[in-house]
Amino acid sequence: MILPIYLYGQPVLRKQAEEVPQDYPELKQLIADMYETLAVADGCGLAAPQIGKSIRMFIVDGTVLAEDYPECANFKQPFINPEIVEESEEVIAYSEGCLSLPGISENVVRPVKVRVHYYDVDFQEHDEWLDGFNSRIFQHEFDHIEGNVFTDKISPIRRQFVKNKLSNIVKGKTTAKYKCKRN
Repeated sequence: MILPIYLYGQPVLRKQAEEVPQDYPELKQLIADMYETLAVADGCGLAAPQIGKSIRMFIVDGTVLAEDYPECANFKQPFINPEIVEESEEVIAYSEGCLSLPGISENVVRPVKVRVHYYDVDFQEHDEWLDGFNSRIFQHEFDHIEGNVFTDKISPIRRQFVKNKLSNIVKGKTTAKYKCKRN
């Protein structure tokens, strides 16, 4: 089932999400619905808060980027109760956009590599390093479960430049090609 994507201004996007218990009802169906929603929206990641669920879970599908970023070729999976354990000192800036902030893209500086701890859909524990674009996708989605959006990470001057665009999203003056939940 295709779910509406919550747009900037929805309170759930600013809440720190709650841990996902192992007995979370119909978790596998929720993940399947999120992948269907992500495919229609043409994105590479979707966090539970973006569909109105304040839980610490997100999905990624970097496979759509594999031609430009070979490390993404097999990067399609859910991350449940993820944590960033360690970050590289090396950082890189790259233009990011977000399904919850349609029409906005800005350069965001992030660590090149992150060591992450998470559970998969069967609640098997994982600890691994992600690098390149996989790391960026993970960090972007991780921000959502922490109650942050990518514009929180841009310089104050750039934030002033996007202020009107953010205001237009809140006011419902922005269009998206996918089903949205507005204020």
